[in-house]
Amino acid sequence: MERLMSLAEFDVDFSDHQETFQELAKLAAKVTGTRISLVNLIDSLTQWTISNYGMDLDQMAREESVCQYTIMSNDSFEVTDLSADDRFKDKGYVTGDPNVRYYYGIPLRTGAGLNIGALCVLDQERVVLDPEKIELMKIIADEIVSRLKTHRVMEGLKAKLMEAKQTQKKVAHDIRGPLGGIIGLSKIIQDQGDSNQMDEVLEFINLIHKSSNSILDLAEEILDSHKDKSASKSTLVNSGGFNLEIFKDKLEKLYLPQAMNKQIHFKVRISKQTDKISFSRNKLLQITGNLISNAMKFTPENGFVTVDLELALNPEGPNLHIRVEDSGVGMKEEGIRAILDGTASTTDGTSGEQGYGFGLALVKHLIGSLNGTMTIASEIGSGTTFDINLPQRLQ
Repeated sequence: MERLMSLAEFDVDFSDHQETFQELAKLAAKVTGTRISLVNLIDSLTQWTISNYGMDLDQMAREESVCQYTIMSNDSFEVTDLSADDRFKDKGYVTGDPNVRYYYGIPLRTGAGLNIGALCVLDQERVVLDPEKIELMKIIADEIVSRLKTHRVMEGLKAKLMEAKQTQKKVAHDIRGPLGGIIGLSKIIQDQGDSNQMDEVLEFINLIHKSSNSILDLAEEILDSHKDKSASKSTLVNSGGFNLEIFKDKLEKLYLPQAMNKQIHFKVRISKQTDKISFSRNKLLQITGNLISNAMKFTPENGFVTVDLELALNPEGPNLHIRVEDSGVGMKEEGIRAILDGTASTTDGTSGEQGYGFGLALVKHLIGSLNGTMTIASEIGSGTTFDINLPQRLQ
């Protein structure tokens, strides 16, 4: 759970980093003399290949991967002949194209010592790596983690810049009225010159005083609001240019392969009235992605998983509603309570997918950190529906 939370904090768009790490993936292959190199991040159910060299791969079920063992290692994980290892000899990448035999992986470790993924190299023939090459692999792995951290910092800086721009617009808008009033009253006094009556001047000065105080009150309100947002750990981080249309596209790109692999009908629907309005994307891919993977895990072949996304512009504030509905095996009431209480245990899926017991616990944690709510409705044999509501700040 701690490892998954660490991965979620990076808020990685698994489909958007091929070029970011392309030269590092290639460098790992060239350094080790292997034909294939992959940069993989691993969540509760899926291995996401965020960059590759020599093998076209986007994702794989965690239980099918070799890197699942690498992230459980303190140093590295090596298999000299995958075809002779009972854990891997029947895997498609061993029995079929690209017919790999050799594997060597280094964990992608955060500063807190948590392995969020792996840098691995593969080949059709056995490779012998000397200590110098292994040390270079570790340096490349450290650089990958460093770039992930840099990306997170840059996104945070973008969010702060966006917030500063919004604050600037708010200040300009809010003080225009009272400032215009001050200028207007001063102009009247100036234009009237000697014809000003003392009573009128005093009244105008009183109005100017009130307008000045109004500006000061607005300034203090904006500054106090900014302090509260900076101090709050649950502040939503904005990332420019994210809306329902982009959200839908990314979910389809990430999870259609899983659906097709299991022959599940997968559909993402959005509310057209607000599909172009920009809002925070903070943790949304992690939350929704875990719910989708979980739904597919418990939905049999020819079943369906449907995602509905709606941005509602309510009087009390914008709200993002996410509904993930499936036609899977369903849950008992005690299972629902266990998820909402954070005490749920792992269960194998309808096609024998291995469960790790952390996906829904992570979702509950992330929703809570964003001041959101989650409800679950389910019947045994009739599927399950997750409803998520998250308050938003428009951009």
